[in-house]
Amino acid sequence: MQLRAALAIGILAIVAGGCGPNGKIAPVSGVVTLNGKPVGEVAVTFQPIATDGNNVPGPSAFGVTGSDGRYTAKLIGDESQGATVGKNMVRFSAYVPVDPNYEGPPKTKPKVNIPSRYWSDSKVEFDVPPKGTSSADFQLTSP
Repeated sequence: MQLRAALAIGILAIVAGGCGPNGKIAPVSGVVTLNGKPVGEVAVTFQPIATDGNNVPGPSAFGVTGSDGRYTAKLIGDESQGATVGKNMVRFSAYVPVDPNYEGPPKTKPKVNIPSRYWSDSKVEFDVPPKGTSSADFQLTSP
């Protein structure tokens, strides 16, 4: 019985430590602008970039901008605030809330048009520092 308890405590310690480089998750927030103006209803996704020594760097994070362009990243599937420490690919897209009771295409159209180069072809990277940041700001442009 003691062995089972020790194993359970060990597993909990590993899970509670988080994921990513040295198990680090750090708070991340910032402002997104489009053509120099804060933009609301933009989905901001942080996807950790694999390295040679770590091909499973940690969970992705997601946030949605408010009308002032501010967002706070939260882990996908966990809802804990923060993003995986280290290099992340950052993607942006218009956010349309999904009605869980509706099947089919969204009923409403996005209020903002984010160019596809910021989502499917994103080259935007952000290095999440170990202590986190409140200034993960991104200036997007639209032709």
